[in-house]
Amino acid sequence: MRRNVSDCLTLPYHDDHFIIRWLKARNWDPVAAEKMLRASLKWREKWQADTIQDWPTPKVFEEYYPSGISGFDKEGSPVVILPFSGIDMWGMLHSVSKNDFIRMAIKRFEATLDLARKQAETHGINASKVVGILDMTGFNIKQFAWRPAAEAAITLIQMYEANYPEILKACYVINVSKVFFIAFSVVKNFLNDYTLSKIHIFKSEPHKWKPVILEQINADQLPVIYGGTMTDPDGNPSCPSTIKIGGKIPKSFYLKNQTDEKEEKTDDEYTIVTVKKGDKLRLDYVVDQIGSYLKWAFYTDGHDIKFGVCMKDQNGKEREELPINRVTCSQTEEEGLLSCTELGTYTVIFDNSYSFLRNKKLHYSISVLPPLETNPAPASLLPTE
Repeated sequence: MRRNVSDCLTLPYHDDHFIIRWLKARNWDPVAAEKMLRASLKWREKWQADTIQDWPTPKVFEEYYPSGISGFDKEGSPVVILPFSGIDMWGMLHSVSKNDFIRMAIKRFEATLDLARKQAETHGINASKVVGILDMTGFNIKQFAWRPAAEAAITLIQMYEANYPEILKACYVINVSKVFFIAFSVVKNFLNDYTLSKIHIFKSEPHKWKPVILEQINADQLPVIYGGTMTDPDGNPSCPSTIKIGGKIPKSFYLKNQTDEKEEKTDDEYTIVTVKKGDKLRLDYVVDQIGSYLKWAFYTDGHDIKFGVCMKDQNGKEREELPINRVTCSQTEEEGLLSCTELGTYTVIFDNSYSFLRNKKLHYSISVLPPLETNPAPASLLPTE
């Protein structure tokens, strides 16, 4: 492979370790690896990745994109922390174009990789990869049920898989809730097996994830809230001066042609029904494209209700897709997304059969979304004016 790609490897870091990354990503098939590498080099040229640091970062990213490098692991690899609850995807995608959103991601990737390469010069090749910590405290699937946000997130995942193979050493996803696994069931379809093997998921149980993280990263390289000893000068255990926490983006950052869009659903977008005491409401949705998504949002005027999803395939075989459980949805809206991996009829169930005293007034909005693009190098990754 080194001979076959010698015409296009011109940078100092294009060494054997660089070539091995692409071979590993294609199971040591040199033909497939060369094809992947050449496609990536073309992509880099289109996006000007080698000079992306000269691109002026929009102010909204500088102030409201939650992330930061806290330090290095025991082998010298950069440790990137992302407080996920601080991401305001609605505000971000109303403040910049999709292309600028992608450019910002490329700029962050490239800066982190450049730091890792410098670390490898001092600490050895094991420092050339990156460790990630994703804090899912307060994760709300609501904004990612908005199609532009879901598409943007998946575009970044595809970009990573197609152009940055074998750079992840480990990724610790911590403080996850049940709703996270709904989102992850969609995301994992866009990740290769090698990437998935590096992802370690933990619930909100610090006594379990802190020791695991500290096995790889010394305490003085981590903020206190992640098991380390770092604090800001004022004693803040989250170290916001190093790890930006993000937050809701003011509308003053919004692009003019988008400010008239409505952020929340109106009452007209909901169907309102009464689920009588001791009764069930079953709603059928036909899925005729594999990879479609069943999306829901609902709330009640008072008290909880049971909710679940089952499906009947084209052979008439029925199975449970989402177990029926009681949902407290009178205080906050319940939203979710289900990846439809088979053709058939998906039935959404609102179950009030356990209640012998109360009818439940239900507001719901349910739809079937078409599949998102799964090509690892989609045309949407090319810059457009």
